[in-house]
Amino acid sequence: MKQKVVIKISSMCCEKSRKKALKIAAIEPGVNTIGLEGDNQIIVTGEDIDAACLTLKIRKKLGWTDIISVTPIIPEKKLEERKPDPKKVEEKKGGEKKPEPVVPPISYHPHQCGAPHIYWAEVRDPPVDPCTIM
Repeated sequence: MKQKVVIKISSMCCEKSRKKALKIAAIEPGVNTIGLEGDNQIIVTGEDIDAACLTLKIRKKLGWTDIISVTPIIPEKKLEERKPDPKKVEEKKGGEKKPEPVVPPISYHPHQCGAPHIYWAEVRDPPVDPCTIM
């Protein structure tokens, strides 16, 4: 799937850092085109680009980076050839709308990391002494 990735690099202040960022992005597999937008943003387009991996590589060399957006690129033909869903057409004709189910939001704590810690202890019986005199 073709996609467009926009990455913001906070520490990109000179020509040397721009060249480094473009060089790192060019090496990444699946990249077709690279471009600069503004002073500190890189636009990368290509097939199945791993945006997180690309961001980490740039972060190692240049400093703080953020993924601004990752969007799929849809060819113009598919947009024109798209036909309306028959279900949606029937809903419009019937006039009745079915209420959509409400999905509760997923809560995430920013300091939560990994699986919970599990503690255990092995409990043993005291050793049985074969000598009954002592």
